[in-house]
Amino acid sequence: MLISYKFRIYPSKAVEEKLNEQLELCRWLYNRLLEEVNRARKEGRKITRKDTQALIVKLKEGKPEPRKVYSKVLQMVNYQLWSNIKALNELKKRGKKVGWLRYKTGNSFKTMNFNQSGFKVDFERGKLVLSKVGEIPIKFHRPIEGKIRGVIVKRTKTGKWFAIVQSEVDPEPLSETGRVVGIDVGIYHFCVDSDGIAFENPKFIDKTEKIKKVQKRLSRKQKGSKNREKARLKLAKLYEKLENQRLDFLHKLSRYYVNNYDVVYVEDLDVKGLVESKSSTLNRHIHDSAWANFLSLLAYKAERAGRRVVRVKPTNTSKRCANCGYVVKNLSLKDRWFVCPKCGWEADRDYNGSLNVLDVGLGRSRTPVEREPLPLVIPYRKVIEGQVLSVRREAPSVRAGWFTTSGRE
Repeated sequence: MLISYKFRIYPSKAVEEKLNEQLELCRWLYNRLLEEVNRARKEGRKITRKDTQALIVKLKEGKPEPRKVYSKVLQMVNYQLWSNIKALNELKKRGKKVGWLRYKTGNSFKTMNFNQSGFKVDFERGKLVLSKVGEIPIKFHRPIEGKIRGVIVKRTKTGKWFAIVQSEVDPEPLSETGRVVGIDVGIYHFCVDSDGIAFENPKFIDKTEKIKKVQKRLSRKQKGSKNREKARLKLAKLYEKLENQRLDFLHKLSRYYVNNYDVVYVEDLDVKGLVESKSSTLNRHIHDSAWANFLSLLAYKAERAGRRVVRVKPTNTSKRCANCGYVVKNLSLKDRWFVCPKCGWEADRDYNGSLNVLDVGLGRSRTPVEREPLPLVIPYRKVIEGQVLSVRREAPSVRAGWFTTSGRE
C-alpha cells in the first residue's frame, strides 16, 4: 500500500521561478485538454484518455514551451483531468446535479506529480532533485519507510513549497484486541463511542477570531492593490494554521481508535447534504469538524494495521432507543438528552446513537446496556498532546460534562 510523507522544501529564487513557470504550463495544458474534451462532448464525439494523451505530443510540436516540463508530469496532468471527469460521473450516477468541469484560472493549479520517475531523494545531502527543475533543499523530519514511488510538489496559498513523498510499504498488522466499537460523530462532542468515551470538539474555527477581522479588512481593499495582496496572504496563513491544527487532532484521534479496536463501526454520512442546512453556524461547525477527513484517515490507518472500518446506514441511529428499539420521531437537534417514552431509557443522545451504530454494524436488533451509562469526556488537548493512545474505559464517579446541555446537573 502507498503512504505519504509531507516535507517542507526551500527552493532558491531561480528554482522557484522554474517551478512557477512549469505550474503555469501545467495549468495551460489542463485547460487545453479540457477544451478538447468539451468540444468533443458538444459535437457528440467519443473521446478517451488515450486521445488526450496523444494530443499532448501534438501540442508540444506546435508549442515548444511544454518541453520545459518533465514528460511524466504532463502525463499526470492528463490523468488528473480524467480523474476529475470520473468523479463528476460518479456524482451523476448518485443522482447529484453537477455541471461541466471548470477551467483552472490564476494560480489555481498548485501541484506537479513526478510519478515513478523524474526525481531523486538524497537523504545524505538533504536534497530533492527534480528533472528539468534542479536541486531543492528538503527538511526530513522523519524517516521514510518502504520504496519511494513518486513525489508531488505542491505550492500553498501562502507561497510555501512542500514535497509529498509517496512510499510503498507492507502492511503492519497490530495484535488483536478482541474489541469492537461504534462511533457517533457530532458537534457538541466531536465523537462519542459505544464504550462511553466522548472526545471534546476542538471547534478551532471559533478560537480563531482573527480570521473574521482579516476577512473584513480584505473585503475593503482595492482589487489588484498591494495592500489587498498583503491582507490575502495574512488570511491564507491563518487558514493554513487552522488546517494544520485540525489535521493534527484528526490524525491522533484516528490513531487512538486504530490502536485500540479491531473493528470500528461508523455512520456512512452524506456530509455535503448535512451542510445544506439553513443555519450558517451549524454549517460552519460541520465544515470545521471535517468528519469526512476523519473517516478517511481512520480507514487508511486501519488498512495498514489490519483493522476494519465499517460504514453503516445512519437511518434513525440517533432517534432509536438503544434499549428497546423504539424510534422517537420528534427528536430534534436541540434535544441533547435521549428519553425513551416506551421503556424509560435515558442517555446522552450521542451515546445512544453510538450504541445503535454498533448494533447495526454487528447485525443486532439492540444491545443490553446499563440503565445509567457513565460516559467519560476527554478534552481535545489531551488528544493533541498524545495522552490518549491507550485509554481504557473506566467509568468516572461523576458524569462531568454530560449534563450541561440538558440542564440535568
